[in-house]
Amino acid sequence: MALPTSCSGKKEKFDTIVTSRDSLALMDTKGMTSLVSDSGYIRYRIIADEWLIFDKMVPPFWSFEKGVYVERFDTLMQVDAHIEADTAYYFDKQRLWELRSNVKIVNLEGVTFTTDLLYWNQVTEKIYSDAFITIVDDDNTLYGYGFDSDQTLQNYVIRKPRGVGYIEMNNQEKRTDSIQ
Repeated sequence: MALPTSCSGKKEKFDTIVTSRDSLALMDTKGMTSLVSDSGYIRYRIIADEWLIFDKMVPPFWSFEKGVYVERFDTLMQVDAHIEADTAYYFDKQRLWELRSNVKIVNLEGVTFTTDLLYWNQVTEKIYSDAFITIVDDDNTLYGYGFDSDQTLQNYVIRKPRGVGYIEMNNQEKRTDSIQ
């Protein structure tokens, strides 16, 4: 059996090939599950096929390029909301999540938000996007471009809404209105 050999016969040291650690991950974890606690209670479970930490990049970040799934727990450890995305980045110094491609969030009330780009700023406790978004609840399917919300996704505003749905005006009976 013949083994391939180098044509030049010249060997290069690894440290001359990789000139900077900036582009290398500090940590590469496969098949990870992480629990996040707050005030002594487990609040979130993060599940990902791959978790990379780039500590020398500017800014440093965590990468979940093979998808991420996050569950939020109530005080009885029941899942009350979840988030999933094909790709996610977490900028730990800014405490900012960037979720990309097939982002789906189900909030505490069962309302489903889908988009291809979403940011969650844990410092300001805001979730926002400039991308197209679909919001589905029991009565409506709302569409629009861009939205802002608190981090529970219970108080949200669609910046450029599109669609047909029910709205309540001055405590009057609900009626169908078109939003264009």
